[in-house]
Amino acid sequence: MELSRREVITLPNLLTFIRALGIPVFLWLLLAENLRGWSFIVMAIGAWSDYFDGKLARWLNQESELGAILDPAIDRLYIAATVIALALKHYIPWWLVVVLAARDLWMLAMLQIYRDKTGRVFSVTFLGKAATFNLLYAFPFLLLASHSAWGRLAHTFGWSFAVWGIGLYLLTALNYSSQAFTQSKELHV
Repeated sequence: MELSRREVITLPNLLTFIRALGIPVFLWLLLAENLRGWSFIVMAIGAWSDYFDGKLARWLNQESELGAILDPAIDRLYIAATVIALALKHYIPWWLVVVLAARDLWMLAMLQIYRDKTGRVFSVTFLGKAATFNLLYAFPFLLLASHSAWGRLAHTFGWSFAVWGIGLYLLTALNYSSQAFTQSKELHV
């Protein structure tokens, strides 16, 4: 894939890049410095920017192959870093990390099958966007749940988003798996 400078240097890709820079900042703030408030702000900005980079790309007509690959990759990294950090700090249970990691490992295998057969990556679906949205919004609330005057409310919102996000995340994996296997069968017939 050869990209022109115009496809790489776009406002939506810059927003995605800033979100990527937020990952190590979040980890340092939470794990090294134990600054929950600042960690929350970085996570909230990351969730907000994930919503707006795609909207901005469509609005400015700056959708690109690079953005289509980077955005979901940064989402996966953000989710992985966040759940591991939150589990290390005992804000979420380890089973949640295992479920999300197992799903992502499965999806790597499905992506490889799909890419081998089609030469492409999966197209992001509305269901996938909804799953990511729910997970990225769950984590800031779960961080606040045990360290805020709004703890009970944050806990309720956090786990509501998390349950929906996990369910949609797993459903999306089934949907993409179906695409990979269906594509595989169609190409062998």
